[in-house]
Amino acid sequence: MIKKAAVLGATGGMGYALTEALCRKNIKTIAFARSEENLFNFKKEWGPYAEIFAGDAMNPIDIEKAVSEADAVFHAINIPYQNWDPALSIILENILDVCRKQKKPFIYVDNIYSYGLQSLPAKETSSRNPHTKKGKLRQTLIESIKHSGVPYIIAHFPDFYGPHTGNTLLHYTFEQIIKKHTGLFVGKTNITREFLYIKDGAKALAELASKEEAYGEVWNIPGAGTITGEEIANIASKHLKKQVSFKPVHRWMIRAIGIFDPLMREFTEMMYLNETPVILDGSKYEERIGPIPKTAYEDGIKETLDYLLNNHEKSAAI
Repeated sequence: MIKKAAVLGATGGMGYALTEALCRKNIKTIAFARSEENLFNFKKEWGPYAEIFAGDAMNPIDIEKAVSEADAVFHAINIPYQNWDPALSIILENILDVCRKQKKPFIYVDNIYSYGLQSLPAKETSSRNPHTKKGKLRQTLIESIKHSGVPYIIAHFPDFYGPHTGNTLLHYTFEQIIKKHTGLFVGKTNITREFLYIKDGAKALAELASKEEAYGEVWNIPGAGTITGEEIANIASKHLKKQVSFKPVHRWMIRAIGIFDPLMREFTEMMYLNETPVILDGSKYEERIGPIPKTAYEDGIKETLDYLLNNHEKSAAI
């Protein structure tokens, strides 16, 4: 039973949502991130069950201090693509070393990159065919976790959307349509893809981590089905009460932008996910743990747009 948790990367999208979900389960939660200012501001939203700890995951001493009183350690740290190698490996090894010394279970937030190309909805047992540099790196990290000797949960999620998800594809599009009628949408707008309302993912992972029998395994946590860019634009149009349209951003455009933008340069190899999307099969979770929280796209998109509208109005008032 988890009485106290540590969330590393608490000011990022999933880290914020996880801290919120754990606190709402009345679990004392140590929120760890580099920015003390952001942690302090978010603590007001998380409430009394949250404790803040400012530190650097590249420094093992900071991690040791942060998780010393925790019953479980959630790794939700993410960093820009261009810094992945070798930083992701260093951070993971630092955390695993501390978990091994302190005998702490480890819960890892992962994406879908290690699955590679999949013709059917991906199950945890599906063959992994990572064909990109980032997919291969993610698979290497997974193998490190499995052979670490630390009790672990590895959870795969599709692309996030929702409040506090600043570095996601949909957030990029939503920010534009708040201010104008058109927004750039990465990939074709008529292809069905899977997104996950981030609060649903956090609730599902918090529940999973509370089950002793879930450790030592890999788990998929999918979204509420699939949706096209055109359908997202229609929902946004109705909610914002204006005609919204998306302009597709194709591979060649990303490559061209990447000449000047290192983040976009790194994103080019992941464009396959917007052409032949990977969809997650969540039947294992549903059969063994229970229903996965699934906010309908219409509701989740409306809540996300309201959050962005509120922030935009606050910024304009300053």
